[in-house]
Amino acid sequence: MTNNVVITVSCGTDDPNRATRAIHLATVAHKEGKNVTLFLLDEGVYLAKIGLLDNLRAATGDVADDLMTYLQANEVPVLACTPCAKARRITESDLIEGARMGTAVELIRLSCDATVISL
Repeated sequence: MTNNVVITVSCGTDDPNRATRAIHLATVAHKEGKNVTLFLLDEGVYLAKIGLLDNLRAATGDVADDLMTYLQANEVPVLACTPCAKARRITESDLIEGARMGTAVELIRLSCDATVISL
């Protein structure tokens, strides 16, 4: 059993429950001692854009910004799909602290040695 967890999320502000839940699961996995990577695809790349998490929350009351702050403080990798971000006019300078652009090759390499949770 691997200690690596990759959480992919393809929704953003269009589905606040799923988006917040993905960040929540990344937080829980990290607190459980897992090596976590959060990989943002499609609309999910908006989760890495500065200022967009401020009012995003799940029906459970979980606040996306608070959860992301935890990931940032613990240096959990947050990767935004490069072509997905470019298609949405998001550049590296638009990303929150600690996030960076990532490629499909990176996602595949990470996934080959991890448990993958996709939202």
